[in-house]
Amino acid sequence: MVRLRFLLPLFALLLCVPSSAHAADKPNEQALYQDGPQGRYLLDGDWLFRKDDADQGINQRWMRTTSTAGWNTVKVPNVWNLGDASNESMAGGIGWYRKDFELPSADSALAWAFRFESVNYRTRVWLNGKPIGENTGAYIPFEIQAAGLKRKGTNRLVVRVDSKRLDRDFPPARTNADGVPSGGWWNYSGIQREVYLKKLDTVDFQRVQVRPEIDCGTCDATVRMNINLRNVTNRGQRVSITGKFGDRKVNLGTKSLGPKGIAAFSDSIRISNPKLWSPQTPNLYDVSFTVRVDGKKVAGYDLHSGVRSIKVSQGRLFLNGAPLNVRGMGLHEESKAAGFAIDNARREELVNLTREAGGTVLRTHYPFHPYTHELADRLGLLIWEEIPVYSVSTAVLKEPSVRRLAVHELERMIGANENHASVMLWSIGNELSSQPGPVQVAYIDSAVKFAKEMDPTRPVGLAVAAYPSSLCQATQYKSLDVIGFNNYFGWYPGPSGQIFDRTKLSGYLDAVRACYPDKALMVTEFGAEANRDGPIEEKGTWAFQQDWINYQMNVMNTKPWLSGVVYWALNEFWVRPGWEGGNPRPAAPIHQKGLVTYDGVKKPAFFDIQRWFKATNQFPPAG
Repeated sequence: MVRLRFLLPLFALLLCVPSSAHAADKPNEQALYQDGPQGRYLLDGDWLFRKDDADQGINQRWMRTTSTAGWNTVKVPNVWNLGDASNESMAGGIGWYRKDFELPSADSALAWAFRFESVNYRTRVWLNGKPIGENTGAYIPFEIQAAGLKRKGTNRLVVRVDSKRLDRDFPPARTNADGVPSGGWWNYSGIQREVYLKKLDTVDFQRVQVRPEIDCGTCDATVRMNINLRNVTNRGQRVSITGKFGDRKVNLGTKSLGPKGIAAFSDSIRISNPKLWSPQTPNLYDVSFTVRVDGKKVAGYDLHSGVRSIKVSQGRLFLNGAPLNVRGMGLHEESKAAGFAIDNARREELVNLTREAGGTVLRTHYPFHPYTHELADRLGLLIWEEIPVYSVSTAVLKEPSVRRLAVHELERMIGANENHASVMLWSIGNELSSQPGPVQVAYIDSAVKFAKEMDPTRPVGLAVAAYPSSLCQATQYKSLDVIGFNNYFGWYPGPSGQIFDRTKLSGYLDAVRACYPDKALMVTEFGAEANRDGPIEEKGTWAFQQDWINYQMNVMNTKPWLSGVVYWALNEFWVRPGWEGGNPRPAAPIHQKGLVTYDGVKKPAFFDIQRWFKATNQFPPAG
């Protein structure tokens, strides 16, 4: 009995020790996409997760707990409200993730950082019990210096995620008249995209910009390369950067960086007879940069660059001097099995479905994952690149701080994706007020100005609701290069029934062309819900969707001045509780305008779109 009394407390103590199933991982050097800095280590495998409905984790010091009680094993990326269609799920909540790991190298000369590709929405991060950083916003990557690492032994990364949206967030929190949480897509909560441990050997890339410039389809090209480099040490360093663009060597120079200092490096080259990038011939140049300190390589960066020009002239979008008449798909990077925490196989599936349907353009309401951008670069797809400034009310947008935050989102998006040839333009938002006043104009003008200063090589656009009552906003939209019209004539009634009649579409499009003769115009959305068999005149049937699409395409094909048409959406997705979307027999929360069901089955209308898209000369010759 004496021995038993001794063993019982020992057994209880052992229960508090993390099990071997959650032993520390040593991450491998691996990334889910190619372009970027060398030395990225994927923090995959098992993580622990714990929901915090009562918001007690901070007070109970979950960032320092050693017990696994109450924590469940998950794979990251992860969304914790997958399959939960409740109001509470849409409204968001709080969850905690933690990961034990060992450093790939114990070299004391190295620094490290964590890179999060997307966390929704407010993120606080601890390392070994100490706070190291935080971030607000989803869909755009952020990095946090890994201060306080243990060179040897186990490190613990803890991430607190708060997905409850505010009306000043992007996209903003919204509720309907009954107080039910609303929004344009489901509020998937968690670490939506992968996490990396990034090696920093004395320096860190702050910005890498490779900007090909070409004035015509047969001209020589100039490639401008700009790199901002930060010294992560407390001592001064003499740093040099060299590289290659294709088979051309480049030298961005040598500079002194003070302790924790930042310096800008640049070079440019002229390329005769460049191999141009286009959807028909998506030629890419291999680009690499090497950073050396005292002759020793300390960092490298690799990417792929496409030489091409995209401009607006005489009311049309031109790619390499030839007009565009593109067709494409809006979509969400989502699956039934994973929500927004999808893998590269699903991204490939969505891109391949777009191509199978004859599409050459991708659009969504936030920046795509980097791998999707790389697929578009390699396969020859164009991207309408948009920040999630979605349906922000005038009352909120009037606050200067909100407008500044929106422009900051734009800055982060451009910085993350400017090197992708597939990005055709920067979109500063979707469906702001259809009657833009001084508040909207202040935002539009400031955002356009900023985008053009940061990247003068791409047009800037905005998607707006297509309502006849707000048909001509020439003064309000004067700073824009491209306007996208979200067209639901004959599906939704619209305010005062103004878009109830689909036969008014043709006249509306002619009127907006007359209003904006110098701007490139696209239809950025059109779509009808369908989830069943039934008569052609009944909304929500396969037959109605087919008939509606065929009518719309027939009208839009008579407008050769349109630079593009994008269907919304390729795939069904979760949108919000109580969603009906104009369908008299909806299946909330699923948005069913998709051409492919939530279970992955192509609807009959998929083949109608395919027929129209493939019959269109999307890249007519110049002249």
